[in-house]
Amino acid sequence: MIEYLLKYHDKMLILLLQHLQIVSLSIIISFGIAIPVSLLILRSKVLSMIVLSSLGVIYSIPSLALFALLIPVLGLGRETAIFVLVIYNQYILVRNILAAFQSIDPFIVEAGKGMGLNSSQLFLKIQIPLALPIILGGIRIATITTIGVATIAAVINAGGLGVILFDGLRMNYLPKILWGTIMSAGLALGANQILLYLEKLASFKANGRYKVLS
Repeated sequence: MIEYLLKYHDKMLILLLQHLQIVSLSIIISFGIAIPVSLLILRSKVLSMIVLSSLGVIYSIPSLALFALLIPVLGLGRETAIFVLVIYNQYILVRNILAAFQSIDPFIVEAGKGMGLNSSQLFLKIQIPLALPIILGGIRIATITTIGVATIAAVINAGGLGVILFDGLRMNYLPKILWGTIMSAGLALGANQILLYLEKLASFKANGRYKVLS
């Protein structure tokens, strides 16, 4: 284990950075799509049900099967992996964003209107801060899921930590298998803790009890 780390630490770092790039781009693009979609269907229960049901069906497709379906169209590589990850993330993000805004007490919004706030001010100063904890919870779940699926994406030449893991499995080489597993799991755990901290921070702020968490 240590010998492999000392010998191939530069390659491991490159693969880690590739993995972070895939995950970061996927989450940013996913969130950029999920926000307008969620706001568009927010006021329609029928439209919300149709969109969530459709996204749920796509989410239920195994990642390897979805990769296989899209390879003839998009080819191998990182772009295909990111496309698949963005599709998967929509169900998680749209569902949580909808839940976040639906959980806001209508009386709070009415009170804001009574104070003379316009629609933009209500959205930025009241609705976003109150919805943020649940939205961050969705981002946290999507990020952890993306880290895992991005590992599998190594089979379509997307790079990332899955390269170490799958090379180890093909060669039956334990150090590679262990390092691939440890780095993927460690990245997921680290991302979970950071986003969980931000989620709790947003929750305290939304409840009017903002403070630095120890």
